[in-house]
Amino acid sequence: MAKSAREEAQKNIAENRKAFHDYHILETFEAGIVLVGTEVKAIREGSANLRDSFARLEDGEIWLYNVHINPYTHRGYSSHEPTRKRKLLLHRREIRKLIGKTVEKGLTLVPIRLYFQNGHVKVGLALAKGKQAHDKRETIKRREADRETRAAVKERQR
Repeated sequence: MAKSAREEAQKNIAENRKAFHDYHILETFEAGIVLVGTEVKAIREGSANLRDSFARLEDGEIWLYNVHINPYTHRGYSSHEPTRKRKLLLHRREIRKLIGKTVEKGLTLVPIRLYFQNGHVKVGLALAKGKQAHDKRETIKRREADRETRAAVKERQR
C-alpha cells in the first residue's frame, strides 16, 4: 500500500481514542492551533494528551480546552501552563457552519487527533453527537463480532 503525499507529510502526535467510544463522529475539520514556542518543542518531544479535551465557541472564535501539553524539558526561564485554553484557526465560513450546528442541533466539538503537517501543528476537530449507553454496548458487540469473524477466517485459511 503506497501512502499519498499528504499522508506522508502528516505525523501523528496524539489521538483521542475515547472520542470514538463516547461520540458518533458526524463531520471532521482540520484546524491550526495557536501555540507558544515551548509548547511546539514539547509537542515535538511527544508530550501531548487529548483525553477529556473539547472545543467551545466564544465570541465567534473556537477555543480548545483541557489539552495537556507537558512543559518542555530543556526550557530556560520561560514555560507555559500545561492545560491553558488555546485558540483554533479556521476559515470564517467553517466557524459559521460550526456555530449553526452546535447551537441548533446541540452537537459537540471534539478534538480527534493532533498532528504535524508540513512543520505546522494541526488539530483534527470533529462535529460529534454523544452516544447513549446502549449505543456504546452495540459498538462493542459489533467490534467483538468482527474480531471473531476475522479469527474464524484466519483459522479457516490454515
